Amino acid sequence: MSRTTIADVARAAGVTKATVSHALSGNRPISEETRAKVLAAVDKLGWVPSQSARALANRHANAVAVVLARNPDVIANDSFFPAFIAGVESVLAESETALVLQVVSGREAEERAYRSLANGRADGALLLDLRVDDWRVPFLDELGLPTVLVGAYDQQHPFSCIRTDDAAPIRDIVAHLREAGHERIAHVSGPLDYVHSRARAEAYIDEMHGDELLREGDFTAASGRALTAELLALPERPTAIMYANDTMAIAGLSYARSQGLKIPDDLAISGFDDDHLSAHLSPALTSVSSDPAARGRAAARLLRADILGAQPRTETVDCNVVHLRESTSAQSSAVSTVSRRTP
Repeated sequence: MSRTTIADVARAAGVTKATVSHALSGNRPISEETRAKVLAAVDKLGWVPSQSARALANRHANAVAVVLARNPDVIANDSFFPAFIAGVESVLAESETALVLQVVSGREAEERAYRSLANGRADGALLLDLRVDDWRVPFLDELGLPTVLVGAYDQQHPFSCIRTDDAAPIRDIVAHLREAGHERIAHVSGPLDYVHSRARAEAYIDEMHGDELLREGDFTAASGRALTAELLALPERPTAIMYANDTMAIAGLSYARSQGLKIPDDLAISGFDDDHLSAHLSPALTSVSSDPAARGRAAARLLRADILGAQPRTETVDCNVVHLRESTSAQSSAVSTVSRRTP
């Protein structure tokens, strides 16, 4: 099979070879409509443009970055990050682009990291763990670093964005628990300054008409265990607890069982992110798979297009699936898994 050439891309886009070169290099003014056609043809044919590579070599590092301001222990135990990075890498490999991953300990270190990226260390960045009012968004805009926001960020911004519906799975699980007879349903959230944690918590509060049984966790097992102990010590304890990730849910499940409670007969438990072990627990854990690999692929494609000069745009990735398992079933002998895709 012959190798794809610039001529193939030009034919697919309905333009000349020179137009393809100019669209990718940015050396000549090209309409956004034409540039979009060229980029679509490049993606469809899987072409690695040598002309673009030479042009980018004079101005770019042929690398993109992810900077994480999280406890390394949380990253190591969270199933989201490895899958997300795998999705990103699958796209970057097509153009032999490197991924720079840096973990930082605070705002000053994070600012230094982004300044280093903007000064030539990377061509663009993927911004995760978005905050409700995130200082990084205007900061990255000021630096002029192409960036893709990964999350449903609603503040004004100039960047491309990958959005998902974080509220729908929470509403779906609350409805499922109520169908099973639960009324005192608690929620152990992630940090509430995170966009996705806030969206889930707000959906929970809306469904429960209050925040009496809302507790703010930090995604660690220690947090899940401590907040489960706090909730179960209430004079009128919850009969169901929804956790913001599976790590906290598993720790909570373990603590509840150590106190003599049967899952789900005495306490129903659900998680989020659908860790690869969750379906194999006893009882199997109800959770939400969010397909972080699909988010990673979509974010990497948007960033690659932005670096080549495309106009920023927003895409919604429909990826959340609720897996109803034994840990929330009214009868432990019920069918082990029923999956529901959120609207």
